[in-house]
Amino acid sequence: MAMLVLASGCAGKTGLDCQPHEQSYIVEHLYFGTQPSNNNVVTPHLWSDFLETSVTSRFPDGLSTWQASGQWRGKDEVLVHESTYILNVLHPDDEPSETAIRAISNEYKQRFKQEAVLRVKSWACVSF
Repeated sequence: MAMLVLASGCAGKTGLDCQPHEQSYIVEHLYFGTQPSNNNVVTPHLWSDFLETSVTSRFPDGLSTWQASGQWRGKDEVLVHESTYILNVLHPDDEPSETAIRAISNEYKQRFKQEAVLRVKSWACVSF
């Protein structure tokens, strides 16, 4: 009976019903714009340096990135079209991971004078 209560508590928190060979992880997608307010574009070299110095040390087990084209309307209500770097990270639902994601976002905004970094957080059943 205790096992049933424990399992249903986990499913209730995430909405997932993972199979025995799967683990519940958080899936993060962070969207980093490349056109800062000071008009100095975040180049591929600057992005690579940011990944190396600010991201990889926080998530050394692995991550994925890719480039996309995006648009968004900022605080000034102007529609901005820009290249975007997308970071995808899987991690456990714990405070160290949450702290790391927030730090990455804050560092990018400060370093590259960005108004925002879009964060999309979801839960998934994963297996390796």
